[in-house]
Amino acid sequence: MAEEAFGAPLRDCRRLAIHSRTLQPLDLRACVALCAAKGIAGVSLWRDVVHAAGVARAAELVREAGLAVPELVRGGFFVHDSAAARAAALDENRRCLDEARALGTDLLCLVPGTAPGVPLARAREQVRDAVERLVPYADAAGVRLGLEPLHPMYAADKSCINRLRDANDLCEAIGAACVGVIVDVYHVWWDPELEGEIARTGAAGRLFGFHLCDWRVETRDLLLDRELMGRGCIPLRAIRTMVERAGFGGWHEVEIFSRDYWAMDQGEFVDAIKAAYLGCC
Repeated sequence: MAEEAFGAPLRDCRRLAIHSRTLQPLDLRACVALCAAKGIAGVSLWRDVVHAAGVARAAELVREAGLAVPELVRGGFFVHDSAAARAAALDENRRCLDEARALGTDLLCLVPGTAPGVPLARAREQVRDAVERLVPYADAAGVRLGLEPLHPMYAADKSCINRLRDANDLCEAIGAACVGVIVDVYHVWWDPELEGEIARTGAAGRLFGFHLCDWRVETRDLLLDRELMGRGCIPLRAIRTMVERAGFGGWHEVEIFSRDYWAMDQGEFVDAIKAAYLGCC
């Protein structure tokens, strides 16, 4: 996308949400209190903080703080060597859907999963089978299933779905309205087909979520060294323009895993997130 085709800068933080994992040093009570105090309208909840508080109490805390819950993170991890383990994963994802409904969100983020002993082609078949089996339960719960393709560096141990094209193909094969895609810039920014595949996702009405961070040049850790927006190499405003042109009008969710940012004062970190969001996205 040419520089002149970028969208206008953002003017406010009304669509800005922060993942609880982004503020990992804080328990859920402190996380929602800080976000509310800083004018953040949404918090996407990770299951660790939900379970630490208890599902009912977690729902109460976000409700009392006046915060929306864009999504529950995370379900999935469907790929296993044994049928028993695959069945257990399905049961766990049904619990995820129950939790999402109780928390007042209509979106469950799915990390597809993979296993070193399972060939990637077979792993993708297992993911398709599992998601198809979850569809009736998800429909009954009123919760959508958002497949998140992960960067190819995670193909060995976290996800057999690594390109947006792969996620779109899987959604088309399943053909259920509750199954769609979450676009995380950290995982897809490098893809030469990105603009066309985002448009394809939007045209099918399955662009369910949008995650923001940045890719630190000379990354020191492939999991825990994400960067604040504008301090890396991802063309954030261009990708935000792509998703909006594809019809996405939902939350912009900041998802940063970083030992450096977890070590700083978390109130100052939220201030930096807001400034980076308005300045770079």
